Amino acid sequence: MTPPAASLKRRIDRRRDRPAIRWLVAAAILLVLIGLRTTAPWAEANGRAFDVASTLAPPVPAEPGAILVAIDEPSFSALGRQWPWPRAIHGDLVRALRAAGARAIAFDVVFGEPGEGDVGLAEAARADTVFAADESLIETPHASSLIRTEPLPELLGRGAVAGVASVSMDGDGVLRRMPRYPDSFTRRVAGAAGRMARGEGGLIQYFGPAGSYPRVSYYQALDPARFLPPEYFRGRTVIVGYSLQATPDLAAGATDAFETPFTMTTGQLSPGGEVQATILDNLLHDLAIRPLPDWAGVVALIAGGVLAVLIASGGTTPRRFALAAAAVLLCLLAGWTALRFGRIWLSPLDPAIGLASVSAGLAIRDYARELRLRREVQRASTRYLAPEMVDRILRDPSLLNLGGERREMTMLFADIRGFTTISEAMKADPEGLTRMINGILTPLSDIVLSHGGTIDKYMGDCIMAFWNAPLDQPDHAARALAAAIEMEAALPAINAAILAELPEGASPPPIRIGIGLNSGECVVGNMGSSRRFDYSVLGDAVNVASRLEGMSKSYGVPIVIGEPTARLLGEGHDLVEIDRAAVRGKQEAQGVYTCARFMPQPLAPDGSPP
Repeated sequence: MTPPAASLKRRIDRRRDRPAIRWLVAAAILLVLIGLRTTAPWAEANGRAFDVASTLAPPVPAEPGAILVAIDEPSFSALGRQWPWPRAIHGDLVRALRAAGARAIAFDVVFGEPGEGDVGLAEAARADTVFAADESLIETPHASSLIRTEPLPELLGRGAVAGVASVSMDGDGVLRRMPRYPDSFTRRVAGAAGRMARGEGGLIQYFGPAGSYPRVSYYQALDPARFLPPEYFRGRTVIVGYSLQATPDLAAGATDAFETPFTMTTGQLSPGGEVQATILDNLLHDLAIRPLPDWAGVVALIAGGVLAVLIASGGTTPRRFALAAAAVLLCLLAGWTALRFGRIWLSPLDPAIGLASVSAGLAIRDYARELRLRREVQRASTRYLAPEMVDRILRDPSLLNLGGERREMTMLFADIRGFTTISEAMKADPEGLTRMINGILTPLSDIVLSHGGTIDKYMGDCIMAFWNAPLDQPDHAARALAAAIEMEAALPAINAAILAELPEGASPPPIRIGIGLNSGECVVGNMGSSRRFDYSVLGDAVNVASRLEGMSKSYGVPIVIGEPTARLLGEGHDLVEIDRAAVRGKQEAQGVYTCARFMPQPLAPDGSPP
């Protein structure tokens, strides 16, 4: 019969994955993730990750690059006019700001069609004045057209310039990207102010939510001496734009507000003029963030998966989970650090998702395999080992390594008597004979296991078992004796089952058992070769237990107990000494005991049973 411990070790060894299997699982998960990277939800998640990272302790210029003049509700009330206002009023604003010392004046408003008072605005506009142009893509079923709307030529006649103020939102509606135009509105503003635009394209670094830039109402800027502190505009760049809570005239295009990364936390839209001021500061201070190419995200995703496999390849489960969690946090921190100090953006979600997904996939697979292995090992081993031992081996497979330890133990040998006669009666039915021996050994083995014993081996129709290994059992002698008594008590039911299996008319003698119990110090552990071994016990006390089992026939009792076991049992177990004898192979005589209930009863004077 295959040694049960060796079989168990082979099963448990299967729990350890071959590296190739882990890599294949990781590769399958990563392929799925690479496909998901092309979807809109993934892009939106990376966009939100940028929003969080870029708004966490952002760098702030020492001084705002522009002051905003807001076309707002108070100005509509102060001027008492509907939009569009006469352009001569804008000319008055330009003159008032220039007189107040403004370095550059920019209108984030497109004057693309003739209007009332164009001459007044044209006469006021000079080289310090910038007007917004617009570029929009018109989609039709047949073609796509790029339409550019320039300010009126007469507004540019005295040195004023135009710049494209158009911006592009991401798919989720958030404005994150710098303008792509070489003649953008903010570059023209920087030039009009005599400053150099150092930054290039990329992602916009916002410095705060809506309202972060200094702002005055349009009507106040028309008369700064009356409404504003002295020198308020001296040497400053001014951007004029809409800042409305309610759009007075949608048809006139007076709505100009955008969702920015800060909108996620504040719920507020930023006016277009404030967005242009933010872009201007990105250019002047070279604060725009450079996104790495898309392939870098794929590489980061794969790197996260590789790291997950390396983490999952060793250590205990809690340690692996702790390392995986720490690695995910490290990915997030690295992404923020590169953005904050390196002005580089590589979404930390790519490596973090790769790491977390592969870790979770391997953990789920390992958990499923562990459950399957546990069920398989328990089914295969509970007939040989006590359930406590199975649980302990599943928790600590190193118990199945070769080697042993010294323990005081109690051994049991149980031999079936009368089975040879039954074998002769059933020699024409070997399958039935096999079922019968199994029908005898199974209930007897269940009794041993129910009392915490470990079945060492089956030797034909003999059972060898022991107690106090691998788990500590201080009452090992009492457990062994209780098992022996119960085994003897089970014989009537076993014999009844045998008679039911035998051919009609057969009446063999009943099955009986002889049991030997002995205790002593032994060596217990995995013994054999590295390929085939058994969890077994060796020692002189084992040999004595086997000899005591053989002596039960000559003493006419079913259970024979050695003196060491009797000493451990002490009082209260109804033991009687039936002899003092030297066990075969031993020179020294020792007490031989049994339970009083099994002692032969003396005959009455007339020869009849008492």
